[in-house]
Amino acid sequence: MMMPLPRTPLILALLTAMAPVHAGDTTSEPQATRLAPVHVQADSAKGYHADNSQLDTFGSFGNAPLQDTPAAITVITRDQIDDRQPRTLSELARSDAALGDSYAPVGYYQDIAIRGYALDPATGFRFNEMSMAGEQLQPLEDKERVEILKGLGGLEAGVVAPGGLINYVSKRPADVHSATVGTDSHGSRYLAIDVGGWLTPTFGVRVNAAHEDMNSYVRHADGRRTFLSLAADWKISSNATLRLDTNYQTSGQRSVSGYQLLGGSMIPAHPSRSRMLGFQPWQRPVGIDASNSTLRFDYRVNDAWSVQLSAGHSHVVIDDNVAFAYGCFYSPDCASGATPGWFFAPNGDYDIYDYRSPDDTRVNDEARAVLKGTFDTGALSHEVSVGTSAFRRSIDRRPYVYDYVGTGNIDQVDPPVFAPSPNQPGASARRLTSWQHSVFALDRVHLGPQWQVLLGGRFVRLHERAYDDTGAPERDTRLSKALPQAAVLWQPTTHLTTYVSYSESLSLGNEAPYWTSNGGTTLAPLLARQAEAGVKYAWSDALSLSAALYRLRQPYQFARPDSTAEGFTFVQQGNEVHSGLEFNAAGQVTDNLRLTASLNLIRARAEGTGAPSYEGHQVVNVPRLRSALYVDYRLPFAPRLGLLGGWRYASPNVATPNGLTRVPAYNVFDAGLRYASQWNGHALTWRLSVDNVFNRFYWRDTGSSGGDSYLFPGAPRLARLSLTIAF
Repeated sequence: MMMPLPRTPLILALLTAMAPVHAGDTTSEPQATRLAPVHVQADSAKGYHADNSQLDTFGSFGNAPLQDTPAAITVITRDQIDDRQPRTLSELARSDAALGDSYAPVGYYQDIAIRGYALDPATGFRFNEMSMAGEQLQPLEDKERVEILKGLGGLEAGVVAPGGLINYVSKRPADVHSATVGTDSHGSRYLAIDVGGWLTPTFGVRVNAAHEDMNSYVRHADGRRTFLSLAADWKISSNATLRLDTNYQTSGQRSVSGYQLLGGSMIPAHPSRSRMLGFQPWQRPVGIDASNSTLRFDYRVNDAWSVQLSAGHSHVVIDDNVAFAYGCFYSPDCASGATPGWFFAPNGDYDIYDYRSPDDTRVNDEARAVLKGTFDTGALSHEVSVGTSAFRRSIDRRPYVYDYVGTGNIDQVDPPVFAPSPNQPGASARRLTSWQHSVFALDRVHLGPQWQVLLGGRFVRLHERAYDDTGAPERDTRLSKALPQAAVLWQPTTHLTTYVSYSESLSLGNEAPYWTSNGGTTLAPLLARQAEAGVKYAWSDALSLSAALYRLRQPYQFARPDSTAEGFTFVQQGNEVHSGLEFNAAGQVTDNLRLTASLNLIRARAEGTGAPSYEGHQVVNVPRLRSALYVDYRLPFAPRLGLLGGWRYASPNVATPNGLTRVPAYNVFDAGLRYASQWNGHALTWRLSVDNVFNRFYWRDTGSSGGDSYLFPGAPRLARLSLTIAF
């Protein structure tokens, strides 16, 4: 990617190129003046439409635009982020119907599912295409866009959950000076600055900073965060560029426990969105300190070949503190044993635990080298990428405190106050060391103007060592696997692309819940397979339409009822099969209307499990139908004013493995305004967004964590107001 040139030299070069040539001798033939090439870079992600992503330009699909990528990739542009004003991963996920929450508590790091599969925080999140620890809050102030790969990412990341990947792309140096102040209907305070420029023609920087005092809609869950980032580009020569990105964020907020099914089968009848279950005055906020850095060196050997060297470092420290509402082992209403202890009691009782796990440290380090080039073999044209990567992940953790302190009830505004546990966490010790070494290759073969074939794969060698609280070895996993990927593209016109693809990926097995007969055991890694067919149509330069039909298959992991003393054993048996159809549109429809729209229809079933009650119905936390629409309409008679609106829908969502309990479907409507003006020569942009305009109650999440199921209500009506001033 060429670095943008200053405007003045660019204009002069263009004027020189267009100016007539005056010969000194009028009788002589005019002579053409040969000028040096001028490289012009446009912002293809302006508005709600993007032409490229890092995932296709630098990643798994070669140097190709989104139109020529045989995969479903959604790009959330900077304009979308500014207009919608999301602050959390859960709010960001509303942009695409293929995404949904998967254990996303208020006040804690959040996870989402793509195409019905929860992402693995260890490998499912990336920063400038390098691995990033997902156990952190995700700031957006320094991001130019967010890219979502839907489906298998085996060639991109190796060992990764089958749902896909999220790649956060940082802003690049530019001549920008702006500040944003904001608040919301709960009285939160927000301040952010974005300052950058080219200090010399070859060296530029950009700084983003933000501070937020969060007043939550949940009582006792107010919080704060502070964020700072730096991006720097150095154009060493016309062929060599070095890019550095680094950020740091510290945050603190009490974590909000989710509801559980009453008696294991009933949805709470009168839940509260503003009540903190289990609250105790001594409960400290969850503190998360996170830093992420990437360094990338690009070198163009010649017009046909280039080299890219990249390194990434992600470091997260979590001080986990929560008065955790969980189960009913100590409730009199569960004394008979008829209700499993890992659910709330039928009368709404729940146990409260003092949980403290300080200094929970997650570190991801990755290095990668890629060689890319083009060449011809007879009538065939090849675009190839070959490379190698090394990825190391480690977890250091102290033996935690997890002690019962009392019992509350969901109808209490605040439960009784109980004394905290006198116990203290132990000394920090290494709990996991994981290495992935990979080699990968991809060849995009052009078979003429209409046909392309992509053939590639990654060979990954995984070695993981897990340790118990004393440092003694607990698990040693060694695995080598080749992960193929293939696709065929047909482009009958320049605006229309169709494709079929096949890919495989590897993901780590889950840990058995403590209440099963093999509790604490980590199951074997899983191989997932995906077949996909899609069509992409460029309606115009600013509007793209796409559709994809996919089928994902992976061994099914579940707690199988049996005759053991615990009554369950966690196994991998049969398959979990997700078959779906997606539709997406993004961009400019008319001069005054732009939108993003998506629909995801999915059939997610367990097959061949040997447990009939687990089959023949939708799996947990995967609604059959989701849709999402967001529009921006600029009034013709008031072009500075934009009307914003959104609609989200999800069909009933299964909450139990036997499919007998479901939370209801929901429709949620959002609205907003954007107004651009000037003051003393400074551009001002006012934004008002109102989420859940009609204050609809809905269950947004029936996901699980550690094998236990939870219910999280959606946020009530929330208005955010911001003012951005350019200075």
